[in-house]
Amino acid sequence: MDKVKRWHVIYTKSKWEKKVEGLLLKSGIESWCPVQKKERQWSDRKKIIEEPLFRSYVFVKIEKEEHSKVLGTIGVVNFLYFEKKPAIIRDNEIETIRKYLGLANASIQVVNMTNLPAQTKVSINQGLFMGQKGEVIRSGKKTVFVQLQSINMMMMVEFKLAEISV
Repeated sequence: MDKVKRWHVIYTKSKWEKKVEGLLLKSGIESWCPVQKKERQWSDRKKIIEEPLFRSYVFVKIEKEEHSKVLGTIGVVNFLYFEKKPAIIRDNEIETIRKYLGLANASIQVVNMTNLPAQTKVSINQGLFMGQKGEVIRSGKKTVFVQLQSINMMMMVEFKLAEISV
C-alpha cells in the first residue's frame, strides 16, 4: 500500500474550516486551514479577524488508508477532485502559501479559475503556446477560450484550466 503522506484538499461545510481543522488535529491527522488577518467594520467598532484564505477548503497530509477517517469527520463533505482523481498539492506549494501568509501585511486574493470573467489577462503555462499572453473570451467548468494576438492575427484557442494563470 501507499505509505507516503501527501497533501490533499478537502471540501467542508460552509464556515466549518477552522472547526474541521481542529477535529482533524484532535484525531491525529495533520491538517491546515490557511488564514489571513482582515479588518472588519461593525457599526460600533473595527475588529481584526482571521478569515480562511480558501473558503470551504482545508488541507490534510495523509496516507491513502486515511481517506475514510477524514471523510468520517464531522463537517467534511468530500475530497476535492481534479480530473477524476483526488487533488494532490505539492509540499513546495504548501510552503509557498505558508511563506506568503507569514509576511507582514500579506494580502492574498484567491481567484476562482472556473469563473474567469471575460477580458481577464492570462499567461499560458504549458503546451505549444507556453509563455504567450492572452485575454479570456469565455470560460467554462474545465476549459477557457483565450484570444491570442500573434503575427498580427487574432486566434481563439481553447485551454484546460491547468494550462493558464492569471
